[in-house]
Amino acid sequence: MADAQELARLLSSTAQGDQRAFAELYTATSSHLYALLLRILKRRDWAEEALQDCFIRVWQKSDSYSSEKGAPLTWLLSIARYRALDLLRSRRPEVSQEDEDVHENLSFADTRVDLAGDADHAQSMTALRRCMATLQDEQRKSVLLAYYEGYTHHELSRRLEAPLGTVKSWVRRGLQRLRECLES
Repeated sequence: MADAQELARLLSSTAQGDQRAFAELYTATSSHLYALLLRILKRRDWAEEALQDCFIRVWQKSDSYSSEKGAPLTWLLSIARYRALDLLRSRRPEVSQEDEDVHENLSFADTRVDLAGDADHAQSMTALRRCMATLQDEQRKSVLLAYYEGYTHHELSRRLEAPLGTVKSWVRRGLQRLRECLES
């Protein structure tokens, strides 16, 4: 996996229309994006479709990437996550607009954890694990299921056998505590 600087260079070159840089970017990052998409969508065919859509968007919007907003892989993963949510909404009508709040609020975690694979990654992951350990069990489960498994609020409510409002509170409070912990 290329480091953050190399990914930023590839994105910049892609923004200039460099097809070779785009191919390198795909090679360097597609497995990470596919893994996220598969985890959220739980179907290979949907994940493959979403991955293709993601890279079309990257080709079209690479000029909108800004390093001030986060690491290049973070930007790419957020494109993948939003594409997965769009696909879920179109194919699973029970995924409502309010369920997107879980994923909207999780974007801070991506910006705090540099997933580019360099030395900062290990340090960031240690900080994230430390902060996750400070959460109440329900908050930790809710955040992990929402973010890593792609569960919606409604699915979390069923899975955790808790009222919808309670689940939303667990996620919201868990994210707030994580944000505060990571910023300290």
